[in-house]
Amino acid sequence: MHLHCEQCHNVCLVPVLSAGTRADCPRCGHTLITKRKNASERVLAFALSAMVFLGLSLPFNFLTFRASGQHHSIDLPSGLGVLVSQDYLSLAIITGVATLLLPGIVLTCFVIMSWHYIANTRPRYLVKVSKTIDLLLPWSMAEIFLVGTLVSLIKITELADVSVGLSFYAFIGFTVFTTLSVYYYDQNTYKNWLYSKRQRSFHPISRNSANKSIQRTWALLMTAIILYVPANVLPIMHTELMGGDSPNTIIGGVITLWEQGSYPVASIIFVASVVVPVVKIGILLWLNYSVHLSLNINTQKRMAYYRFTEAIGRWSMIDVFVVAILVALIQMGSTMSIYPGPAALAFCAVVFVTMIAAMTFDSRLIWHKWKGLS
Repeated sequence: MHLHCEQCHNVCLVPVLSAGTRADCPRCGHTLITKRKNASERVLAFALSAMVFLGLSLPFNFLTFRASGQHHSIDLPSGLGVLVSQDYLSLAIITGVATLLLPGIVLTCFVIMSWHYIANTRPRYLVKVSKTIDLLLPWSMAEIFLVGTLVSLIKITELADVSVGLSFYAFIGFTVFTTLSVYYYDQNTYKNWLYSKRQRSFHPISRNSANKSIQRTWALLMTAIILYVPANVLPIMHTELMGGDSPNTIIGGVITLWEQGSYPVASIIFVASVVVPVVKIGILLWLNYSVHLSLNINTQKRMAYYRFTEAIGRWSMIDVFVVAILVALIQMGSTMSIYPGPAALAFCAVVFVTMIAAMTFDSRLIWHKWKGLS
C-alpha cells in the first residue's frame, strides 16, 4: 500500500506488516504505521477501563490538608469549584477541560473507533471521530495533572499533613489506562482502514499555503515571547500565612524549593516552566527562520528538533496544575491560604500559544524550497 508521510509529504510503498513491526518514512524517519498484536482489542479494553476509573475519580475524596488543628478536603469537582469561588473561572475551566473532559471525549472516541474496527464496519461518522481524536489528543493532559499533583504533595508536606483519598488512586488508574490506550492506538492504522474504500485527500504545498504557515508561526511566536515576560515577572501565586501575604514568581518558587532542599521538585519545575518554554520558542524561531529563507541545511536535524518541540511543549502545564491544586486544597482563611496570581494565566497562554505554533508550522517546508513553488 502507498502511504503519504504527514511530516515530509513523501509517498512510500509499505508492505503488509506482521505484529511487532513498524514502517518508517525513508526520507525523514517519521513512523508511518505500527503493527501491534491485538492492538484494537487492547485499545477497547484499556479505554473502557480508563472510563470506569474516570467515573470513580469524581465522587470520592481526592486530597485532605491538615494544619493548625484545621483540615480541608476536596474531591475533583469541588476543587474546581474552589477555583471558581476565587474568581479564577478561566483556570478552573482549563484544568477541568484538559484533565477530565477532553480525556473522556478521547476515550469515548477510542471505544467507538476500535469497536467498529473489530467489527469491520465503516459508518460515515467515523471520519469525524478520527478527526476529533487528532484534534483533542494533544490537549488531553491527565498524566501531566497527575505529575502536577505529585509535585504539589511534595511541596506542601513540609507545611502540613496531606493524605490521599480513593479518588486519587482511581485517578492514577485512569491515567495509566489512558496512557496504555494512547500507546496502542495507531492513528495511521485506523485511517488506512477507514479510507480504504474512500479517497483520502492530501493538500499539496503551494506558495500561498507556505506563506500562511510561516506568517502564522511568526505571529504566534511573537505573541508567546510577549506573554512570557509577565508570566515570569508577575507572581504565579500568593501565599497568605498568619495574615502576611507572600507573592511567588516561577523563578522565586524554584529558588525557595532549592533552598529548602527539595532539589528534585525544584529541578522539575525549573525544567518544565523555564527551560522547556525557552527551548521550544528558540527551536521554533530557528525552524521558521530556516524555512522562511528556504535554507537547505541540516534537514534531518531540523526534523528531530521539530519532533522534540511537539513532544515536550505540553509538559510545561505542570506548574499551572500545581497552582490549581494548591489553591483548591489550601484554603484556611488567614491561617494559611494560597491564591492564584496573574502569571498563572499568562504562563498558561504561553504554553497554549507555543503548542499552536508547533501545529501551525508545516514541517513539510523543511523538505521543500517553497519560494520555487507555484
